[in-house]
Parts: sequence; structure tokens; C-alpha cells
Amino acid sequence: MSRYRRAQGSAFFFTVVLADRSSTLLVDQSARLRRTYRTVFQRRPFETVAICILPDHLHAIWALPEGDADFSSRWNLIKGGFSRGLEAGLPSSSKLRKREKGIWQRRFWEHAIRDDADLERHVDYIHFNPVKHGLVTRVRDWSLSSFHRYVEQGTLPLDWGGDMRDVAGHFGE
Repeated sequence: MSRYRRAQGSAFFFTVVLADRSSTLLVDQSARLRRTYRTVFQRRPFETVAICILPDHLHAIWALPEGDADFSSRWNLIKGGFSRGLEAGLPSSSKLRKREKGIWQRRFWEHAIRDDADLERHVDYIHFNPVKHGLVTRVRDWSLSSFHRYVEQGTLPLDWGGDMRDVAGHFGE
């Protein structure tokens, strides 16, 4: 049995990435991102099942209303609203034609959540991501994550994921 509540409607996992992978813009401008995200949510509702904002990308799981699978326009509004007013580097002629600043990668990665086990794997992946990228040694130390909501709701313990300082060796990609 999954420890996470399955959301109503269609659920999708997303990875949305900045064009400059060395940037820290999403963390530096997290208040701007949150305002834009909230504005889009108010205009085009969806449930954020899980989210984690990292310096150059973010992961999220959304549950969309029944019969609504239009996540593309929501991400377009979020990316455009976030970018509006920010300075950008010199965009390519292709980006200029499409009125893009070049802050975001054009596309995003999405995955339709298949079942409760798939949901659980993806929520865990999202919450552990700051540790995976070496930004913190404990999940609880990354503030820009829905992990803290899961702890408040009693779904996860505060020490979930352990402390990487207690693990010997290097693992990963």
C-alpha cells in the first residue's frame, strides 16, 4: 500500500530545466517563481502533489482536474511569467522569432504516473533530489521542497532519507 494519497484526475511528473545548467536562477529568484506559479494555479487550477526547486531545474508532480490534460499551457504560462522582466543573455535567432529569452530549455520532460507505486517512486525521487545533487546531506535541510509539507502531514518522518554524512563511499551517476 502506497504511503502517498493518489490524487484525483491525471497525475504527471515533470522536469523543467533552465537553458544555463550552471545557473542558480531558480533558487535566487524562488520568490518570483512562487508568485508566478501561484498566479497560474489561480487561473488554471491543478494540484501540486510534490515539488522541489533546485538551482537550475525543478521537479514536480501535478494532478490535473478530471478531463484536463493541458499541462503544456500551464508550464508555458509559468515559464513566460517567470521570465518576464528578467535580463537574459543574447538569444539565438530561432529564440527571437519565437519571442523567447533563452532562460528556459524549450521543452520539459513529462511522465504520466501509472499507479500508486509509480507515484511513490517519483515523490521520493523529487524529495531526495537535493541530496542526490550534493546541495545538502539531509532531505530536511532543503527548504524549497514539498518534503516539509509531507512531514507536517505526518506522511514522512523528519529524518526520512537519512544523513549522507553517515554513508561511506560515493554513489550515483
